[in-house]
Parts: sequence; C-alpha cells; structure tokens
Amino acid sequence: MNASVSAAATATASPVAAEAAPFFSVKDIHAYYGESYIVQGVSFDVAKGEVLSLLGRNGAGKTSTLRTLARLDQPALKHGEIWLDGRPLHAMKAHQAAVEGVQLVPEDRRIIGGLTVEENLILAQVSEPRGWEIERIYEHFPRLAERRNQEATTMSGGEQQMLAVARALARDIKILFLDEPYEGLAPVIVQEIESIVRQIRDIGITTVIVEQNAVAALRLSDKAVIMDMGQIVYEGSARSVLDDTRLRDEYLAI
Repeated sequence: MNASVSAAATATASPVAAEAAPFFSVKDIHAYYGESYIVQGVSFDVAKGEVLSLLGRNGAGKTSTLRTLARLDQPALKHGEIWLDGRPLHAMKAHQAAVEGVQLVPEDRRIIGGLTVEENLILAQVSEPRGWEIERIYEHFPRLAERRNQEATTMSGGEQQMLAVARALARDIKILFLDEPYEGLAPVIVQEIESIVRQIRDIGITTVIVEQNAVAALRLSDKAVIMDMGQIVYEGSARSVLDDTRLRDEYLAI
C-alpha cells in the first residue's frame, strides 16, 4: 500500500467538514490484481438514501470497483480514499468495513448450503452489530417466511437472491452493494427484487448496483456511473442515460 493509503490509515474522520461531505465518497481510487491495473482513478459521490447504478460492458471494471469499495483483499487498493459517513473505509479490511455498515451481496450470493433459510439469517446475526430482526425481515420478504424451514440452496435463484439481500439487512447496514442482482432471473422475479430495492431506498439505505441489465437498474436509480476500461466515462443522472441513445449505444450496447 502506498503512502497515500497508509497515511490515511491513521485518520478517523474525513478532512472535509461534516456538513459538506457526501454520505459516501470515492476519491481517485486505483486498484490492482497483481500487476494488472484494473481500477484506474475512479471517483464519485452518493448521497444518503440514493441508488447509484455502476454500469458498463463486460470487463469494464465494475465488479472490481465494487469489490474495492467493499474492502475485499482483491483487487488491492493502492491509492485513493473511500469515505462512508465520515469514516475512512480505505484504511479498513472487509470485516472492519462491515462493522461500519458496508454489506456486499456478491454475484454468487454465498448462500450457505446445508442450512435452512432461517439458519442462514440467524448466522448473519451471530456477531454485532445486528440489523433487522428476523420477523421484520419476514414482513418485507414474505416468500422467505414461507420457506423459513427449507434448505436455502434448494430454493429458486430469485428466492436465493432475496435471501442474500435479507442476510445483508440482518446486519447494521449503511450502504448496500449489489453485484448482478438480476442475473439469470425471470422478469417477474426481477420485478420483485426491484420492489425490495425500492423499499430499502425508502428507509434511507444507500445502494450501489452493478448490473448488466442496465435499463432495469437505471429505472431504480437516482444516479449512474458508466465505466470503460477501468475508468469512468460518464457520471450523472440515471434519467439522462435512459434518454441518451448515443451514450447507451457507445458504452452499454442496449
């Protein structure tokens, strides 16, 4: 880790005045898989309760950026800063970021086999800080309530996606990262996942979505960031991307 990141490791609060600082701020981050330079100077801000779509073609660097923001070991952050509600995520490991309210739902969902739906939720709450109580989760995810005693990995892909999001909400969460939440799901299930994200937004949880189904993600989002070759080529309103045929054709192929 270079001097920029290591020097920031001793910081406990953003240098920007609290009243002026965005809720979530990414400042010139650069990340590598070994010698491969993957995330190249990415910067953007998200307000509390906003939904941001992180878009681009396959290989644009979207998932690598999301993994960096969630503070996973790979790719390795070499330069830049990541602030959440005044806390320096760039100085943290993934488990420390999780305590600060970061939750990543990865593309493979990481549902634990051999356990029921409810056991997966209980396990998510083994350590502090806890988020929603399980009965509250069932109120928002009635399908999971119906399957609470079913082995989780025997559910459909859509139901497993719901469980993955529910496990994140079982933690004390400030920002939710969703990696390809619609992949492989039928349109009717995509609509259910969209409804859940809207509920999350309505209670003030900030969300960043990486998704190949750009139109579906943009319909949910306040803002959009488009990446190409590890760099940002567009940052602005989601509505503007939906309305800009040239932009979609050039970078999203939709």
